[in-house]
Amino acid sequence: MKRSFCSLMIILVMCLIPGTGIASQRLTLMLDWFPNVDHLPIYLAQQRGDFAARGLEIQIVSPSDTADALKLAASGHVDLAISYQPQAIIAASEGLTVRVIGRLVEHPLTTLLFLKDRGIEAPKDLIGKRIGYTVPGLMDVLLEAFAKINGIENYTAVNVGFTIAQSLTAGKVDAIMGPFKTYETVVLDHLGYQAAYFELEKWGIPDYDELVFACGTAVATQKQAALKSFVEAVQVGIDTARQNPAKALEAYLKAVPEADRRTETEAFKLTLPYYASHQRLSTDRWQEFADFAQRHSLIERPVKVHDLLLQVAE
Repeated sequence: MKRSFCSLMIILVMCLIPGTGIASQRLTLMLDWFPNVDHLPIYLAQQRGDFAARGLEIQIVSPSDTADALKLAASGHVDLAISYQPQAIIAASEGLTVRVIGRLVEHPLTTLLFLKDRGIEAPKDLIGKRIGYTVPGLMDVLLEAFAKINGIENYTAVNVGFTIAQSLTAGKVDAIMGPFKTYETVVLDHLGYQAAYFELEKWGIPDYDELVFACGTAVATQKQAALKSFVEAVQVGIDTARQNPAKALEAYLKAVPEADRRTETEAFKLTLPYYASHQRLSTDRWQEFADFAQRHSLIERPVKVHDLLLQVAE
């Protein structure tokens, strides 16, 4: 009887210790897109056991639509979403109750992408053209700001969603706002097309965190310790990927076997320098973008980023 009591006490104590695997806290993370090397540090942290070591079980899911993730996080249908700094600021201005807790990619990857042989040398060459965008409520808004700043008039905006390469190569649009310079350029190259692009931060858009982690206010309040552990594990994944890129890539490809090895390998080399160097969120940098967004009518109501950012990292 005494032995049984001791065994029971050991089990109860283990349930209280993070990383034992018995009392792990489950978080659902919705990606911004289909799985790709932008997300490699997350899969690496999962494969290495960095989440489990902190008492976390992470369920990774993909969105059915490019605009889904942040809305589902705000409503509490998922615990966490990968979003974009501009999208989070737009959402906050619209009254969506979200908090940003960390980041995955710390500089813009988003471009206004086009095919090199289409005679586009400057933004004004897109006057009167059909311009696609990928994420409704974000990339169409960024497109509008980019167009105003760079004198693109009388264009037609077209929602192309996930169909970036198909829309460009079939001539359905002349350019697309939203593709990443580290990924879609590789995809198009493999299809036999040479891509060119305008980098947003070089054409009037402020520097920003490309990919961030966001949650609803309920999760931010109730699961703050788990969120802190999550961003710590992600940063470990990033740091590990930098230390041993080849091994990190193999771990990712094992976790996402459906990924195209050639595309992901080339895209990873381009993406690696852009992963977040730390998890501290710069209020000054975020406020600069929020002020820019209001100044150029990306948002109607001002955003005080202190209310948006939740600093869980030390």
